Amino acid sequence: MTINIRKLNQIQKELENFPNSDLMVVTKNQNIEDIKKLIAQGQAYFGENRVQEAMLKYFPLRNEYKFNLSLIGPLQSNKTKEALKLFNQIQSIDRPKIVDEILKFKNELSITKSFFIQINIGKENQKSGVMPDKFEALYSYCVNLELPIEGLMCIPPSEVNPNKYFEEMIAIRNNTKTDLKLSMGMSNDYPMALKNGSNILRIGSLIFK
Repeated sequence: MTINIRKLNQIQKELENFPNSDLMVVTKNQNIEDIKKLIAQGQAYFGENRVQEAMLKYFPLRNEYKFNLSLIGPLQSNKTKEALKLFNQIQSIDRPKIVDEILKFKNELSITKSFFIQINIGKENQKSGVMPDKFEALYSYCVNLELPIEGLMCIPPSEVNPNKYFEEMIAIRNNTKTDLKLSMGMSNDYPMALKNGSNILRIGSLIFK
C-alpha cells in the first residue's frame, strides 16, 4: 500500500478554506515508514483504532517526531492506563465505566488532554458510542467528575446520505454546549461533513492506496 500524496495535498488545500477544521489521517494497518512520510509532508495529526497497534508504531516515533495522536476506536477498560500514556486525545468515550477508568489512571504522566464523547448517531447495534437519548446523562457524568469534554464524535450509517446525521450531531451539540468540537466526516463523506461545520475529518482510505 502506498500513500496518495496528491490526495493528501488536495484535502490539505481544501481545508485552507475551513480554518476551524483539521485533517486527521487514520493510520490503521499502516506501517511506521508510511507515517514518517506523512510527517515529512507536514501531516502531524493521526488517528488509530486500537491501543495495542498504536503502541507498537507510535511509541518509537515519539522520541523523534512531534505529532498529535487520537484514539478513535473503542477503548477497553484494561487498555486505559496504556492509552493515557500514548494518545493526546481520546474520541471514543461511550460509557461511565470508561470515564471511571480514565479518572483512576489519569495523572501527571498522562499525555491525554483532550476527550470526546462518541455518539452512536445511527443507533446501530454493531457500532460503539452512547445512544443519543443517553448522551445527556453521560455528558453530565463527565462534567460532574470534572473530566473536560472537548467535543463529540460520530460514525454515521454507511451507504446512506449522512447529512441528517450530521444535522442531528449539530443539534445535540447546540443543545449541550455550543463550543464543543465536532469530529465527523470520513473518506466517503468528508465534503458534506465540512459543509456541516465539522472540526475534525478522520480520513484513511483516500490517503492510502
